[in-house]
Amino acid sequence: MPPPSPVQCNGSAAGCILRNSYGAWGDRKDCRVLSIGYPETEEEMRLAVAQANQKKQKVKVVSGFSHTIPKLACPGKEDYSGNAVLISTAKLNSTVEIDTAKMVVTADSGVGLRDLINRVEAAGLSLVVAPYWEGLSVGGLISTGAHGSSWWGKGGAVHDHVVGLSLVVPAKESEGFAKIIRLEAQDPLLNAAKVSVGMLGAISKVKLSLEPGFKRSITNNFTDDAHFEDEFMDHAKKHEFADITWYPSKRIAVYRYDDRVPLNTSGDGINDFLGFQSNSILTSKLIRLAEKALENSRSVTGKCAMASTVLAYKKLVANGFKNNNLIFTGYPVVGHQGKMQTSGSCLYSPSIRTDITCAWDPRINGLFFYETTAIFPAAKFAEFIREVKTLRELKIDNFCGVDLYNGFLIRFIKASGAYLGQAEDSVVVDFNYFRADNASTPRLNQDVWEEVEQMAFFKYGAKPHWAKNRNLAFLGVQKKYPNFNKFVAAKKQLDPQNIFSSDWSEAILFGKEAVKGDGCALEGQCICSEDRHCSPEKGYFCRTGLVYKEARVCRYSPSSIAWTFSN
Repeated sequence: MPPPSPVQCNGSAAGCILRNSYGAWGDRKDCRVLSIGYPETEEEMRLAVAQANQKKQKVKVVSGFSHTIPKLACPGKEDYSGNAVLISTAKLNSTVEIDTAKMVVTADSGVGLRDLINRVEAAGLSLVVAPYWEGLSVGGLISTGAHGSSWWGKGGAVHDHVVGLSLVVPAKESEGFAKIIRLEAQDPLLNAAKVSVGMLGAISKVKLSLEPGFKRSITNNFTDDAHFEDEFMDHAKKHEFADITWYPSKRIAVYRYDDRVPLNTSGDGINDFLGFQSNSILTSKLIRLAEKALENSRSVTGKCAMASTVLAYKKLVANGFKNNNLIFTGYPVVGHQGKMQTSGSCLYSPSIRTDITCAWDPRINGLFFYETTAIFPAAKFAEFIREVKTLRELKIDNFCGVDLYNGFLIRFIKASGAYLGQAEDSVVVDFNYFRADNASTPRLNQDVWEEVEQMAFFKYGAKPHWAKNRNLAFLGVQKKYPNFNKFVAAKKQLDPQNIFSSDWSEAILFGKEAVKGDGCALEGQCICSEDRHCSPEKGYFCRTGLVYKEARVCRYSPSSIAWTFSN
C-alpha cells in the first residue's frame, strides 16, 4: 500500500479535502478547498496562479507527499473554503536538467527527492545534503527548511545549496495576472524565496549546486551519555555528516561517525532506516494497541520495557544500515552517497502487497505521534541538555516514552543567508512521542514533554522547524529571526494582495496563539493558564514546571480531582 494522495475530491459541491501524510492536522480539523489543479508544466502553473488571482481566490501549493505537520498548505479560513484553491506539483515532475560543467541541477518543483538523487548519481555527481526522509518534493523541502546534518562546507540545510529558483507570482492584468520570475544567486530576493513557507508564490523550478560523486563511511558508536553535551561540538567539527541520537532513559548517546570517502573505497552499503521501512499492517496495529494499553494503564515500567526492546533491536540491525541490499554485517557501512544520505523504502511498497505500508499510514490505525523539532544556537545547546538531564533525574522512567521512537535526534546546520533560515551555526533536536486517538485524551507523562518543549522554545530561544511542531512552538517566532522584516517586505513585494497567505500560515509565521478553550493545551494549541485548558475531569491540572518553573504544563494529579469537584 503506497501512501495515499494527500488530496481527496469526491466531485461534489463539497470540493476537496487536504490532509497531511499523518491524516491529522494540529487542530484535527479538515482543510476543505473548492478545487485543485495539477499543472504539468511551468506555464500551466502560471495559468493556474493567474486564474486564482483573477478570481481573487486564495491559493496554496501542495506536493504529492504532504509531510508538513502545521497547516501551512491550507489556503482557506477556518470557517470558509468556498474561495480557496490548491495547486498540486504532483505532476510537475518531468524535468531534471544536469549541467556537469557548472555542477548544478535544475529540477521541476514537484520532482521527488529520490528521483532527483538517482538522476544526479547516474551522472557521476552527488547532492551533498538531504533530509533523512526522502518522501519530499524538491520545492517542498527547500521552502520549509528541510535539512540533513553538517557543519562543513555550505552546511546541512538543503536551501543553502540552492543557487537559483523560479517563482510564479501574482501580476497585474496587463501582465496576464501572473508571471514567472527567475532568481539567481546574487538576487537579494533569493534569500527570501528559498525558505518561503509557501507564502511568496508558487515555486516552479529549483537549481541546486552539486559536487563530484563520492561514497560515505558510517559507524554508529553506542556510548554513555555522561558528557555528550560537552562533546557534541567536537564531534560535529570532526565528522562531515555527524549526528548524535540520545536515549535519555537508557543513558545512552549514539555517535554517528559519518564521513565521505573516495569512490574506489570498497563497499556498496545502503541506508534503509528502520522507521522508514515497510511494516506489516498487523505489526503496526499491534504496536499501537500495546502503547495505547500502556497509556490507559499508566504503565511507565511497561513503556520502559518496550523502549529497551526497541533499542536492542536497533543496535542489532544498525537501525537499518546494510552492507549490501540485504543485511548488516558490521561497521563501517560504506556506500555511494545517493544510497546513504536518505531513505524511505515504505514509499515504494508494491501495490500487490496490500499487507505492508508505512507504519504511520492513517488508513491502518498504526503509529500516531507528535514531532517536536527545536533549532538551538550552538552556544545554548549544552545548557539545555544539562537542564533536561536535571528533569530526567527526578524520575528517569518518565523519559522512556520518547525512547520508544527515536530518542532525541541531534543534527547540525550552519548559519544561513536565508531570511527564515538560521542566523548562526545551530543544533537541531527532533523527538517524537505518543499522540492519543482523541484530542481530549491526555497522555502519560504529558507534563514532562510539555516542560521540555517550553524549555526549548521559550527559555533557550530555540526556533521551530517550519514543517514540524505543535502550534505553541511558533509563539513569538518572528522575534527570533533578525531578517524577519526583510522576509515580510519581500512578501509584500511579490504577493501584495496576500493570495498565498491564509489564516493558518499567517498564524504560524507571525506566532499567534489560538483562542484558548477547554483542553486546548492537550494538543499544543495553547499553553495552559487555567485547569480547564488541560483535563481536570481526567486528573490533569495546569501546573508549573518541575525544573523550568516558568513552564505551564498539564500534570496528572489524581489527589486533586476529589478536591476540585467537591468544592
